[in-house]
Amino acid sequence: MTSDTGGHHIVGYGKLTLVWLALLLLTALTVLVTRVELGGYKVAGALAIACLKSGLVIAFFMHMKYEGRLLRWLLFVALTILAIFIGLTFFDVLYR
Repeated sequence: MTSDTGGHHIVGYGKLTLVWLALLLLTALTVLVTRVELGGYKVAGALAIACLKSGLVIAFFMHMKYEGRLLRWLLFVALTILAIFIGLTFFDVLYR
């Protein structure tokens, strides 16, 4: 049952375990990316993996996957604004 009907959604231990294993695999992949010589793409790769990991945590452990469309869009807008501000901070530090 989803929250659209006002009920609770219970995620099974099997699915949570799979997500946890995926998070562990992505963490190992992050460590591997830092060990490989990729130049400037090393940081971009690590950030992309971190975004994927945070998406998994938000979707399954914070139950956003089962929430209504409005709440998911509000979270997306908030995270986009946060990313814009972090990007602007990087530009400020880069061009000082």
